[in-house]
Amino acid sequence: MPLQSLIMFIVAAVFGLVGTGLLLALRKPQAPARVYVYRMVGIMAVSLAIVLAFSAHAMWQWSVTPSPVS
Repeated sequence: MPLQSLIMFIVAAVFGLVGTGLLLALRKPQAPARVYVYRMVGIMAVSLAIVLAFSAHAMWQWSVTPSPVS
């Protein structure tokens, strides 16, 4: 796995954990403004994690050299 893909996977994991943490924090009663911010930032962070993980996987696959056809 190339270093760039590994870094992208790590960053995706961090954003996924932060976003999930924010969304799980909504289980407790919060002020309306905090609910709005946590929901927006949480959903955007989880979405970024998904897209970044897909991109890292694609970059990893593109970096693999295909075996010569016999």
